Amino acid sequence: MMGGGTTLHEALRLGASVIGADIEPIPIVQARAALTQAPLQELQTAFEKFFHDLYDRVGRYFQTECPDCGETVDAQYFLHGARKQCACGEVVQLDQYELREETERTLRIWPENWEIGDGKKPPKGKVKKTRLITKSDTLCLVCGEKYQELLSLPFYARYVLVTVVSKCAQHGVFLRSPSEADNRRLAEANALRASLDFGPTEDFAIKDGPKSGDLLTRQICSYLDLFSSRQLLYAYHTLQLLSDYQGGPKLNLALLVSTSLEFNSMLCGYKGWFQRRPGAIRHVFALHAYAFQYTVTENNPVNREKSSGNLQLLFRDRIVRGRKWAIAPVERKVNGQGKTQAVLIPGELDGGTEVASQRALRTARQSFWLIHGDSRTLPINDHSVDFIVTDPPYYDNVQYSDLAAFFRVWLARLLPSEVNWHYDEKQSAVATKAADGDTPFMTVLSGIFRECGRVLKRHTGRLVFTFHHWNPNAWAELTIALKQAGFALVNSYVVFSEHPISVHINNLKSIKHDAILVFALNGDNANGRWKLPKKISTVESEAFCRQCGVALGAFLASDYSASEIRAGWKKLMNGEA
Repeated sequence: MMGGGTTLHEALRLGASVIGADIEPIPIVQARAALTQAPLQELQTAFEKFFHDLYDRVGRYFQTECPDCGETVDAQYFLHGARKQCACGEVVQLDQYELREETERTLRIWPENWEIGDGKKPPKGKVKKTRLITKSDTLCLVCGEKYQELLSLPFYARYVLVTVVSKCAQHGVFLRSPSEADNRRLAEANALRASLDFGPTEDFAIKDGPKSGDLLTRQICSYLDLFSSRQLLYAYHTLQLLSDYQGGPKLNLALLVSTSLEFNSMLCGYKGWFQRRPGAIRHVFALHAYAFQYTVTENNPVNREKSSGNLQLLFRDRIVRGRKWAIAPVERKVNGQGKTQAVLIPGELDGGTEVASQRALRTARQSFWLIHGDSRTLPINDHSVDFIVTDPPYYDNVQYSDLAAFFRVWLARLLPSEVNWHYDEKQSAVATKAADGDTPFMTVLSGIFRECGRVLKRHTGRLVFTFHHWNPNAWAELTIALKQAGFALVNSYVVFSEHPISVHINNLKSIKHDAILVFALNGDNANGRWKLPKKISTVESEAFCRQCGVALGAFLASDYSASEIRAGWKKLMNGEA
């Protein structure tokens, strides 16, 4: 359960040798790319050639003309409105008419003719037959029907181009209604769509899941339908070009392309109307879920200028900055006035040497071994590991495996031989929904904890992870899994989890803290330390996590049965068994 591999990075920086294991293939590939010290100049050279060749193939589909001078330039992005219908016919629905807030004016799209102006007077243009409405217009004023999505169409075809955004070297940023040339480029891409061969179509079929089920409900059955024809052309040609690369450059370029898809899909929203973030794109998983937009932002991944979510910006931010930081890590230091400053950590290196066995770990300092497989059966010697620091799923909170399929179907083609991409999500340690009694969450987690107990050193080994959840069933199943594996709580700490203004928890009754939990197999030194509280307060986040840690320690030290543990947690949180 190494997830993104943060623990591996931090341990290697301290000079340790580490083992990372996960049943999900994506973390293995990410860790390998991030921890292997590929020379930055080699990656830079590979990226420049890759981008140049890719632009030659698809750049023309993402171009437009300046409305003032007619010069052909790279578009920054294209805005699409959602096609809806009622008994009267079809309409196009946007988040709002305002498109960009500037210092002295606000640009908006005029609903009658779809032309763009400053809102003071209607811009000239022929009145459109199709009405333009906003998301607040849920019912037709003529027939009284609720506007419906065009579910019979492929998802990408449920949107229509309404605005092109770009920048001219002479006239600056402009927003324009689509010209004949803009519509022709889009039509050419649509005509090529059927000829793009990505392999068996069933490989892109969407499987029902906690989050992907939202796609199926909208009759979106293939991940290919989540992309415009231009975006599929981009993906197709990246696959063709990557076949010429090997080693570190191919691994990094493939992950870069995979990352870019989260900013280049018909699920991306528009944030560009804010003056402080003109051009910002709301990426696919901003809310850890599939969100369906009224105003879709179709990005230009091959824009030669750096902008939100395109290859140029992602390469700079994700690879160049990352590589420079890895060879000279810095931390923030708080001075006496409460201000922070960046401090270089001499002698540290965020990276290491990959090995393929536990024996090889002992031969080289700062080495790492990546195991792709079920963490219930690991090829690790008994009682040979000093520390296990992990991050188990928070019960039913976030369905990472289900959401990761969005990337997995593409990575399986970008890096077909890097790992085994066939993955049974049912083996993941996560509850698909909260429930009384045993769930796959407890069954799988219990097996993993037993394996942790087998490989940890008997007296000095420690298992460490963080956990929080409002649901008493989550704590009960965690307790039972740990108890079955023979662990006792040695220590518990409470730390901040997410910032209060985080988009994931803002204005929600969310837990803002984590309990850091430390366990040992030999729990003699924990006996008698933990006393079961009379009640756990669910009002305040920090107190809640602190009391849950105490209760967990007490339950593990008790001789309670599984049913008694479940009843006990419910009584503590709800006041009833």
